[in-house]
Amino acid sequence: MALPTVIIPGYLAGAAPYRSLEAQLRQTGRTVVTVPLTRRDWLPTLGGRSVQPILAAIAQTVQQVQAEAKGEPINLIGHSAGGWIARIYLGDVPYQVHAADRDRDNCWQGHRHVHTLITLGTPHTSQERWTRQNLDFVNQTYPGAFYPQVKYVCAAGKAVYGQRWRTWFTYNSYQLTCGQGDLWGDGITPIAAAHLDDAHNLLLAGVYHSPKPGVLWYGSPTVVPQWAKYLA
Repeated sequence: MALPTVIIPGYLAGAAPYRSLEAQLRQTGRTVVTVPLTRRDWLPTLGGRSVQPILAAIAQTVQQVQAEAKGEPINLIGHSAGGWIARIYLGDVPYQVHAADRDRDNCWQGHRHVHTLITLGTPHTSQERWTRQNLDFVNQTYPGAFYPQVKYVCAAGKAVYGQRWRTWFTYNSYQLTCGQGDLWGDGITPIAAAHLDDAHNLLLAGVYHSPKPGVLWYGSPTVVPQWAKYLA
């Protein structure tokens, strides 16, 4: 039987853009729920601050889904920042990067509940000072595909090559992510940053980072089967 699946939206995104992805995955006979975030829920995390509000929402959603599934393990799908935040959720080490977190419940040990983690266009590294504190914690504490009992699948789109003058926004996004702008990626995240050591790493041709009319992205109907086949 297909395991239930929880989708974690990307940075500053609510649940609404993922409804069509939910519907497509439900056609495989599985329960699919997106963490019920709104754009407003991300505001406390701006400027590299704690992502604890997002982690708490993930934990609550997983708990609800598991209760309905009588304790079955789940799949996690993290789009963009949702992927590296999911890696914190999996962990055993208290998330105390920020002073405000030291008096909070901030260790979720999600690896006990998760069978497969799929990340879609996730920037697993960063050179940007606003996000580096959080991502350094992730990569120093849980490097690569850290938990052997969890299946890690990392999908990267190859759609836009960063060029300083012709694709200025993309070039700068790649540079802020991994320190080099002239690379291939999905227009936001370069391939090199979207893959993890020891994970099952996928390369998706022509796939862009975000949902836009007329553009292939990770949740497009023709793209989903390329990574969804790895769901437990």
